[in-house]
Amino acid sequence: MLSLYKSLSEPERRGINSSLLRARSHANTVTSFVEQDNDGITVGKKQRYLFDITKLPDSGELVGAELRIFRKLPADLQAALSRGGSVYRMLLYQCEEPGKKAPGRVDSRTVDILDTDSSEWQVFDVWELLKSHISANLLCLDVEIISDYSQEVLDPRLLGFNRSDLQPQEKALLVAFSNTRKRENLFREIRDKIKSLGGSFSLPASNEPSVKRRRKRRTAFSGRPSRGSGKKVKSRCSRKPLHVNFKELGWDDWIIAPLDYEAYHCEGICDFPLRSHLEPTNHAIIQTLMNSMDPESTPPSCCVPSKLSAISILYIDSGNNVVYKQYEDMAVEACGCR
Repeated sequence: MLSLYKSLSEPERRGINSSLLRARSHANTVTSFVEQDNDGITVGKKQRYLFDITKLPDSGELVGAELRIFRKLPADLQAALSRGGSVYRMLLYQCEEPGKKAPGRVDSRTVDILDTDSSEWQVFDVWELLKSHISANLLCLDVEIISDYSQEVLDPRLLGFNRSDLQPQEKALLVAFSNTRKRENLFREIRDKIKSLGGSFSLPASNEPSVKRRRKRRTAFSGRPSRGSGKKVKSRCSRKPLHVNFKELGWDDWIIAPLDYEAYHCEGICDFPLRSHLEPTNHAIIQTLMNSMDPESTPPSCCVPSKLSAISILYIDSGNNVVYKQYEDMAVEACGCR
C-alpha cells in the first residue's frame, strides 16, 4: 500500500491536477483488507483466504477490486520442476458452501517459475465477486494450482506459496478501489480513529521552544515597520507558510504517509484599493469601500483562502485496514478578500 501511495501521489507533487489523476484511475479511495489469521487453512490441495469486509464501500462506489497473493521463490525448485514442469495455472474460486452448487471460477493466472528471479505479487480481478458480496461480513476465496504439463493439482507451498514464513507486509491483500461521491471529512476519520482507541480528542502537549519559533515566524511575516514610526504595519493579504507535522500532533501512530506537508495559510489586510489578484467578491469590494470611509461602523473584508488543493493520505482506519484516500481543501493555493 505504501508503494501504491507513492505511485499515485507523485503526480500531485509534480503539480498534475488531482482531478485528472482521479479520472485516469477512476478511484479516489483505495482500501486494503489483510487476510485473516487462519493458520494456513487448506481444503484438499486448495489454499484458503479469508477477509473481513465489513468496512467495504457500497456497490455504487466500488470501481474495482483485486486479490494480491505474494509468491516467493520455490524453496526446492528442482522438486517443483520434476513434479509438473515450469508452467502452472492458478485458479481462483469462491469458497464452496455446504448444500449449495459449486461456485464457478472467479479468475486465473499463469505462473512460470523459471520466468522470474525474484518474489512477486500475483494479482486477481475480484471486482464482480465483491460487488455481489457488499452486504457480507466475510469473503472466502480458494486458490488451486494445476500443472500445465501433467494436469496434476499440486500443493501451493511447493511453488512458493508458503504462508508460514511470510512477513506481515507479505500477507495476502484484498484491495478495493472506490470513487466516493461524498466530500470526505478528515475530522470524521480522526474522531472515529480516536474512538476506536478508546480515547478522546485532545491537543498534544505543547513544545515550548517550537511554539516560540512559530510565534517569531508569524511576527516576521506580520509586516514591516513604517518609516518614521516604531510601529509595525500589517502586510497585504497573501499566502504564508504553515508546516503541518502529523507526528507533532500525535497522529503518526495511524497516519502512515505523508508525515508532514505544507498547508499554508492566509494573512494580511484587505484595504482599499483591493488588488485584482486577490479576486475580491463584489460584496468584499463594497465592504472595503465602506470600511475605508467609516472603519468604526464596518469591519474590513477578510483575507481567506480563495483556492485550495487536495492531498492524499495513507492511514490505518478504525477497522485496522490500510486506506489511501484523497482529501480536498487541505492546502492553500491562493488567498483572496471575502
